[in-house]
Amino acid sequence: MESFVLETKGISKKYRSTLALDNVSLKLEKGKIYGFIGQNGAGKTTLIRLITGLAFPTGGELALWGKSSEKELQEQRKRIGSLIEGPALYTNMTAYQNMEVQRIQRGIPDKSIIEKTLNLVGLSDTGRKKVRNFSLGMKQRLGIAVALLNTPEFLILDEPINGLDPAGIKEVRNLIKTLNKEYGMTILISSHILEELHNTATDFIFIDKGRIIEEISEAELNEKCKQRVEIKTSDPQKALMVLEQKLHAEKIKVMPDNTIQLYEYVDDLEKIAAALSNEDILVTGLTVKGDTLEEYFLNKIGGNA
Repeated sequence: MESFVLETKGISKKYRSTLALDNVSLKLEKGKIYGFIGQNGAGKTTLIRLITGLAFPTGGELALWGKSSEKELQEQRKRIGSLIEGPALYTNMTAYQNMEVQRIQRGIPDKSIIEKTLNLVGLSDTGRKKVRNFSLGMKQRLGIAVALLNTPEFLILDEPINGLDPAGIKEVRNLIKTLNKEYGMTILISSHILEELHNTATDFIFIDKGRIIEEISEAELNEKCKQRVEIKTSDPQKALMVLEQKLHAEKIKVMPDNTIQLYEYVDDLEKIAAALSNEDILVTGLTVKGDTLEEYFLNKIGGNA
């Protein structure tokens, strides 16, 4: 289907005795930003290399925009832009010269695309400045510009913010959101900086040891990671009534083990304790819970911080 930019069915990749990808089935919808999360060696870059045609699967099927034959895939890959394992740049050249080399190599006839793309990534004013004198953020943006030279519909970025300072990270984040919102690009990003992905992506894919362990939307993830107060008391039903009537709490629920989860007053535990104490309710537990994306991922793979 055209609504799916990428679809894989039971795709696997084996390097000698190592199974890098194991029966991976995915569907990436048009117009979303996917955060691709996994530890080193989990299979992220392997899958990206299969998508872009830099490697070939050992088994399974891969389709781009619904096309899956080898000839069709080669044609569809012209609609993809990618930055994999850092930008390959000529440091003794300017940004424009780097883009001109790439334009010629790819056989793109329209020369004006260079200025348009450099302007899009905020590098139109670098003039004769050589790439060796660029900051890391500028080099990353130039790498993304190279990936955008063919005006792709699907952009793949492998560790685009690696080594950047906070200002550089913000630059790349804003660029990614602009490309998605204003140009409708579907974007797949892998990164070790999970909290930054949390600020950027609309959907998340977790991979571990070559297998997809979860696909989750931003809304679902936020719900699971939401900060909350967990309350254990001698009388859960009475405590629930007090929280509703005295504190006017609305975002509240009682779990099967009678723990109360309150999504308000997270920064005011004393007020909760006082309200319950005034009604002679014994509080046996009062803690703030809620995972960061990193904690959520580590819990998923059974790891430790």
